[in-house]
Formats: sequence, structure tokens, C-alpha cells
Amino acid sequence: MLLAIDIGNTNLVIGCFRENTLVFKARIATDKARTSDQYGVEIKNMMEAFGVQIRDIDDCIISSVVPPVFNSVRTGVLKIIGKQPMVVGPGLKTGLNIQMDVPSQVGSDRIVIAVAALAEYQAPLILMDLGTATTIEVVEPENRYMGGVILPGVKISLEALTNRAAQLPGISLDKPKHVIGKNTVDCMRNGIMYGTAAMIDGLVERMEEELGHQATLVATGGMAQFIVPLCKRKIILEKDLLLKGLNILYQKNKR
Repeated sequence: MLLAIDIGNTNLVIGCFRENTLVFKARIATDKARTSDQYGVEIKNMMEAFGVQIRDIDDCIISSVVPPVFNSVRTGVLKIIGKQPMVVGPGLKTGLNIQMDVPSQVGSDRIVIAVAALAEYQAPLILMDLGTATTIEVVEPENRYMGGVILPGVKISLEALTNRAAQLPGISLDKPKHVIGKNTVDCMRNGIMYGTAAMIDGLVERMEEELGHQATLVATGGMAQFIVPLCKRKIILEKDLLLKGLNILYQKNKR
């Protein structure tokens, strides 16, 4: 089995693949203070909770956008499975033609998502990841990775609002019933959620104008399931895109 780990700013998403089938998916809170031993135990316990034993793991691949946590997780994995994990980064075969000013600066999670989407959908693609940050990226035919935009995520925007405005309370991000709120909580919720949806619709429209054609829209990330239904454009929701991409990259580069 393949152990796939994506280290994000908020969570580690871990999953195990058996013959390209995702057996389970789980999340562990990202904590810069945790040691390699702690991460190793957490990952081992999470796998065993889903019925996967250490002896079942043949190899591991890791993607990370959190450098302070990466070494702890990599060392923790090495300790529990006895093998150095494959790491998404320069030198790995991706099949992408990255047309950025500095290709090495493209986040590994951006690469993984693009690889996964191209395996299931035909370019041109506009890909969205709604996590700690909201990112939108463009992939053109011939696997050309064109770039995109990065902006504050839904929860970051909400935290900034509640922390800076003394009279505004913390709220949950339940689905709004109307756009026009009738109380403070509803006004905040509607603004954050419909505002994010409208922003996505607007950015996609401007990107397509710049490209000169429409694209297939695909979204992933922890907040996507809440925001995508509020968008006017048809957007395909792919909850496991990052893990699928890690599995594909491993198969392209396996030792």
C-alpha cells in the first residue's frame, strides 16, 4: 500500500492507496511544535484506526507547503515505515509544462492538484483549492501550467473580520438561507460565503476573458463543499484531488 501525505497550513491530509484505490482518508491538525516522534505516532495510530497496519505500507509520498513541519513529518514516517518518503519537488516527473517566471516557486500542492485534474479532465482547466488560502490556477492544453491567483481563505477572512471588529461575534459557516441578512450573524455569514462565491465567479469570468475561451472548472479543499453550491458557474467538486494527485505522481516516479 502507498501512504500519501499532504502537509497543509491547517491540516495534514493522509490517505492510503491499494492498487490505485483510496482505502481511507483522514486529517491531523498541523502543529509546528510537534516532534517527529509525535507525528509518527499520530500517523501510525490514524492508520490503525482505519484498519491499516504498518506492515501493509510499501512506500510513502509527501507534499508540503509548511517547511517547519515537513522535516518532522518526513522523519516520523521514516521511523515508522523504515523508508525515506518520496517528496514532491524539483526533479520529480510531473508531465507539466510550467510557464511561470520561477517554476521552482510553484507550491507542491498546486502541482499535485494540476496533475490529478489532468488525469480525469481535459484542458483547458481552471482549478480551485479552498483551504487556508484560496488559490485559482489555469492549465491550458498540452499540460501548460499558466499560473493563477492566491488570496485569503474563507476562515482567514472570517478571523480577520471578527478579530478587528470588536462588536462582531464568531460564527459558524452554515449554508445561508438568503443573501440579505436580517441580523449581525447572518450578515457576516452571508458576506463571507456569498462574497467568496461571487469572487470566484468573477475571477473565473475575468480569467476566461483573458484566455479567450471557457474552461472546465474543478474545485477541491476543505471549504469547497460549502462555497461551490453558492457559485453561479458549474464547478465540479473533487474532495480527494490532492491525494489522487500524490498517487499519480508516485506511479510516475516510483523507485
